Amino acid sequence: FVLFLFCFFLNTSSIVLQEAKCAYIIIIMAVYWCTEVIPLAVTSLMPVVFFPLLGVQSSKSVCLQYLNDTNMLFVGGLIVAISVEQWNLHKRIALRVLLILGVKPALLMLGFMIVTAFLSMWISNTATTAMMVPIVQAVLEQMDNTEYDVTMMEQATGQTNTVTELQEKNVSDPTTVQVPDDPRSSEEKKMKKRICKGMTLCVCYAASIGGTATLTGTGPNMVLKGQMNQLYPNNNDVVNFASWFGFAFPNMILMLVLAWLWLQCSFMGLNFKKSWGCGTERTAKEKAAYNVLKAEMKKLGPISYAEFNVLIMFVLLVLLWFSRHPGFVKGWANRLFPDGEKYITDSAPAVFIALLLFILPATKPKFIGWNSSMSDPEQTEEDIKKPFLPAPLLDWNVVQRKMPWSIVLLLGGGFALADASANSGLSAWLGHQMTPLGSIPPWAIATVLSLIIAVFTECTSNVATATLFLPVFSSMAASVKIHPLYVMLPGTLSASFAFMLPVATPPNAIVFSYGHIRVLDMVRSGIVMNIIGVFCVTLAINTWGRPMFDLDTFPTWANST
Repeated sequence: FVLFLFCFFLNTSSIVLQEAKCAYIIIIMAVYWCTEVIPLAVTSLMPVVFFPLLGVQSSKSVCLQYLNDTNMLFVGGLIVAISVEQWNLHKRIALRVLLILGVKPALLMLGFMIVTAFLSMWISNTATTAMMVPIVQAVLEQMDNTEYDVTMMEQATGQTNTVTELQEKNVSDPTTVQVPDDPRSSEEKKMKKRICKGMTLCVCYAASIGGTATLTGTGPNMVLKGQMNQLYPNNNDVVNFASWFGFAFPNMILMLVLAWLWLQCSFMGLNFKKSWGCGTERTAKEKAAYNVLKAEMKKLGPISYAEFNVLIMFVLLVLLWFSRHPGFVKGWANRLFPDGEKYITDSAPAVFIALLLFILPATKPKFIGWNSSMSDPEQTEEDIKKPFLPAPLLDWNVVQRKMPWSIVLLLGGGFALADASANSGLSAWLGHQMTPLGSIPPWAIATVLSLIIAVFTECTSNVATATLFLPVFSSMAASVKIHPLYVMLPGTLSASFAFMLPVATPPNAIVFSYGHIRVLDMVRSGIVMNIIGVFCVTLAINTWGRPMFDLDTFPTWANST
């Protein structure tokens, strides 16, 4: 009610500028997003009400931002990801890779991280973590049970001999015979706890890292894509699926390797003979872990017709994304359609494949002859009871249940804020205030901003963080005449570096809920992970990112004048 009254006052006052009205709503939304006094998605709907009331923008202009091209790309990609989850294709891929890599401690952790990162590139980080953590838990429990059985068998013979010797020596002493404790048992328990912590933490960290590699992998990437189209309509599609993958995938590989080495050092030590098993045979624990993975794989059975169809659709979508506008040659959009590059974006193939998933059958079609008397009567009766058309690969009820609609609204709210900031003059005003930053080297600006985002995203939603900061970074880049992507790319990637707190991101919360780690463990590991992330992003933007996006020049499409 107070908010409505204040909006009425601002709207009736002739002194208050459009920039101030827009800034007021943005500040209110930023506070609501940070404190979560109401759900994030509900806060995202505020521009629909308050921008028209304040005269910043019309309702029609604001509402158009909530289902634009970028949101359709996100929806299409998520529908394909839901189909992969629906038919357990992601679990089959995970188990197959783990069986290939092996079960030595170091290789097992690397296997968990590779599989989690790869799956997070295509399906949501939360779904990947929720699927991987039970597998990790089952493997660790089986290893622990096997180790306990082996230890009990070894101690049984050893303790029998010890008790006999003590009884012979203390025949005259009436006191109770004490069997000395094994000094290794406490150390082994500590080591087991450390391995459990490392194995579970590696999953949530790999999920956050893997999501950065593709444009549809996580929300902040989509925010950047939408903001670029919103703020720079003539940017020549500089951020598309292929260009993002070319920049972010090597960065993901580098981060994954450094994260694996850090977790190895932190929780398992660098004992190569023990961790890698150089020149040693498999222990009982490793055989038990391998048997768990084999048993899980056996439960899935042979690959089904539906899984095979989903796999083909998934591969086809990735190929369509990469070949639409590769950059070094003409893509299929230009070759097959006149002015295709102008009209076709990454959302078109995403929605096309999503449509096919609702049409293609989940079971192999059976062609039944018209003359039923020629076949077995019982079989004909069973066939009559079955529906004429087989069920499709995907059902809308499943999509409706699993689709994160809140993220779609969150993206839309962010695009509405960016559009209002540009049209009201707030972006230009902010840019003018940041002109003194032109004396600071661009690499230093990018590094400092990455650190700020990495800290801020620990207590705020990743998507909300990117939504709030990217328009500001864009204004700053225009004021100091540096390429907008030079600061927006590091900011976007850093928004996914939520490694320190369980509440920072859903994968962290899932891992924390299993009880192996404490908050302090996550904070200690997460601080180093944030430093690794900022280092990798700074390296990427100043090496292969420069020629890829031509970051040394200020582009003409970014010149607002």
